[in-house]
Amino acid sequence: MKRRVVITACSAITPIGYRKEDIIESLRQGKSGVKPLRDDGLLTDHIHSKVFGTVDYPIDYGFTRKDTKTMGPVAYYACQVAKDVLAASGLDQEFISSGRLGVSFGSTHGSPTVQRNIYKTFFSNLESEFSSIGAVDYLKSMVHTTAVNITRMFGITGRVIASSTACTTSSQSIGFGYEMVKYGMQDAMICGGADEYDTTTVAVFDNLLACSVDYNDTPECTPRPFDSKRDGLVVGEGGAAVLLEDYDSAKARGANIIGEIIGFACNNNGGDLILPNLDGITATLHLALEDANIKPADVGFISAHATATKMGDVIESQAIDKVYGNGPWVTGLKSYMGHTMGTCGAIELILSLYMMEQGFLAPTLNLESVDERCAMLRHVREVTETETRIAAIQNFAFGGVNTCLLIADGRE
Repeated sequence: MKRRVVITACSAITPIGYRKEDIIESLRQGKSGVKPLRDDGLLTDHIHSKVFGTVDYPIDYGFTRKDTKTMGPVAYYACQVAKDVLAASGLDQEFISSGRLGVSFGSTHGSPTVQRNIYKTFFSNLESEFSSIGAVDYLKSMVHTTAVNITRMFGITGRVIASSTACTTSSQSIGFGYEMVKYGMQDAMICGGADEYDTTTVAVFDNLLACSVDYNDTPECTPRPFDSKRDGLVVGEGGAAVLLEDYDSAKARGANIIGEIIGFACNNNGGDLILPNLDGITATLHLALEDANIKPADVGFISAHATATKMGDVIESQAIDKVYGNGPWVTGLKSYMGHTMGTCGAIELILSLYMMEQGFLAPTLNLESVDERCAMLRHVREVTETETRIAAIQNFAFGGVNTCLLIADGRE
């Protein structure tokens, strides 16, 4: 028996704000969270791209020393948003530790900050430096550090899924959590992703010539999804989580239902590990619609992956056109924050929920002149007051991984 899966709490730490009110204001006012790249004393001089989607405001974590001893920066983001959703959920500790609540959470590569310090120690004078590697450094840096630190902090004993598929990490996490609840494997799941500031991440994409470099002196002008003058992605950071629950259980306990996951699809292109693939993406969008049992015309808004790379935006535009035509509105939310890596799907889902609740759609920032190869879409060019009942969140990753989440608003 398939169950309905609803969203009863969410939280996002983003380059454009942490509080819901701040994020909504940034979207309405067109405020960018892209700032100059901070100097890390190691790689900055060698990187061509000098911009980053930065979380530059203080966060009062309030974690205990016992909690933080196994946490790198990425786990701080993860545990904070998990703490937020549990606090908002109204779930008691008996349920949280019952085994009926699971965690589906990931990051691109754990904590690169901690990893870098370990490697620096390995390649220095080992006789004098090796002892400086802490006994828990691996726990801080391992790829599933976000998921297991959440379970440790809150005493969660249910299933653990730790996706790590680059740009589709948190969208996979939410999709897998949705399937856990839908098919009765768990009654609730905390799902999301996090990634931290580190120039090694920028260096990877910079070396692939995928990063924006033309707007180093005007960081607020990049990235530029779908724009004719776009020149690449901007790496960002943040964390985001949603709480998914069985609809009947959520209704019975009087939970605040803010949305519903109605469909999910994930597939692989089965070929090139870097270039986007029109057939693979198109198949994913069709599969998500099939899973939700809805028609393309039912979707009112698409949060496009839209990284502002030259071919990525074009291929995605062609896929949207093949599946939807120019029916739904389309926004590239990375234009406000940069590409928050493994966090992007969860953040973009939450921002879509906020807009659906508030009855508006934010435009793609910096979209001044639409690339003619992307012009067939119904781009949101200015703040648009409109009711949206169903939205699609699309994300695609290196390795040929494609995902699509379909969400409905929280109204009955």
